[in-house]
Amino acid sequence: MPEMPLLLRSVLYMPGSNARAIAKARTLDADAVVMDLEDAVAPEAKAEARKLIAEALHEGGFGSRYRVVRINALSTEWGADDIASMKGVPLDAILAPKVCSAADVARLSVAMRDAAFGPEVALWAMIETPEAILKLSEIAAAAKDSPLACFVLGLNDLAKDTGIAQLPGRAAFQPVLTMSVIAARAHGLAVIDGVCNALDDEARLVAECEQARDGGFDGKTLIHPKQVEPANRVFAPTEDDVAEARAIVDAFADPANAGEGALRVNGKMAERLHLLQAEKCLLRAQVIADRR
Repeated sequence: MPEMPLLLRSVLYMPGSNARAIAKARTLDADAVVMDLEDAVAPEAKAEARKLIAEALHEGGFGSRYRVVRINALSTEWGADDIASMKGVPLDAILAPKVCSAADVARLSVAMRDAAFGPEVALWAMIETPEAILKLSEIAAAAKDSPLACFVLGLNDLAKDTGIAQLPGRAAFQPVLTMSVIAARAHGLAVIDGVCNALDDEARLVAECEQARDGGFDGKTLIHPKQVEPANRVFAPTEDDVAEARAIVDAFADPANAGEGALRVNGKMAERLHLLQAEKCLLRAQVIADRR
C-alpha cells in the first residue's frame, strides 16, 4: 500500500506582519498556511513580523493545517535572522525563495541545522528564477542529503526575469510546469503550482487548478481566502474517481483474479500500476474525508 499522502491542495500565503490575517488562517479550510516574511512584509516590519509569527505558532490552534514560514533569501540581510528566529517554534516547513542550485539547498540545510531544527521540519524551495529552471534536476537531487521535500513554483518572479507572459492558459509556461513536476517526482518531492493573480476571476483560477492537477501538481499556492474552496474542490478526487479506484482495488482483491497482472475493469485495461494509482486515490479521498 502507498504511504498516506500529505494533503496540499490549497497552500495559502498570509502576510507575516498581519496578526489578524494569521488569526483568520486558523478558521480557513486551507491545507497549508504560509506565513510570509518575504514579499508581503516591508523591510522595516520584518523584525516585528518574526515575533508575530513565532507567537502565533506557539499559541497554536492551526489544527491539521500544514504550518510553513517563508523566509527571505539567505543572500539578503534578513534571511539568516529569519531562520534563527524560528528556533524552537512549532512549524512544519521553511519555504526558501530564490533557490537556484544544490549549493543553495546545502546552505539552507546548514542554517536549519544551526538553528537546531528537528527532522520534522522540512525545507521547501521556491522555483522562480531562470537559473533554477536550468538546474531543476540538480536541485531536486539535493533532497537525498537535506530536508528538501517540496518545490513551490514562483511564476510571478519567473515572468519578471524572463519576459514570459502569464496569459490565460499559460501555454508559454507549460514546459516549465512539466519539467518542474518531472524533476520533483524523480526525487520524491511534492510540487505546488504558482499563484493565480486574477482575484476576481474564479473561472481562470479553476482552469489553472485543473491544468496543474492534470499536470501532476499536488496543489496550488493561493493569495486570497476565497481561492481556497475552488482549489480544494479541483484537487480532490471526484465521486467518479473514487468509484473507479474502488472497482480496480476490488477487482485485484478478488480471489478469482489472484496472480493476474492485468484485468478488464469497467471496460478498461487495469494493470498493477493502475492498482497503485487507485490505492493512492482512495487514500487521498480518505484523508480529505477525515479532514472534514
